[in-house]
Amino acid sequence: MKKTFAFSRRGPDIITEELVAVLSGKGSFEFKALFTIVHANLRAKNSANGGEEMLRLRAYEKLQTLVGGGAVKKTGKSYTGLSVRLLDLGVQIKQFRDELEARRTARDLKTECVNN
Repeated sequence: MKKTFAFSRRGPDIITEELVAVLSGKGSFEFKALFTIVHANLRAKNSANGGEEMLRLRAYEKLQTLVGGGAVKKTGKSYTGLSVRLLDLGVQIKQFRDELEARRTARDLKTECVNN
């Protein structure tokens, strides 16, 4: 069982972030209810693109990755977030986003200096 999370070069996507945000709260969710919440949150952010069925497949895949990594516990058909692991994952996501933003800013400044 995989116990660590390592993001690919692209980093965590918005679906993983939403799953972590929803599962960090109290409660247990069946996939259908969990997807409904995640989909509503993504639509509110105008980030639900690619069709609902494709989004459902991607969300299920990301959820199974979280289960395999030990951040989410699956009991029967319901999923419960393990708060300590999800908190760690949330911190990793934030750090990755901050590093990515710093690299983009540095790249933009370098491009600006070259053009001037």
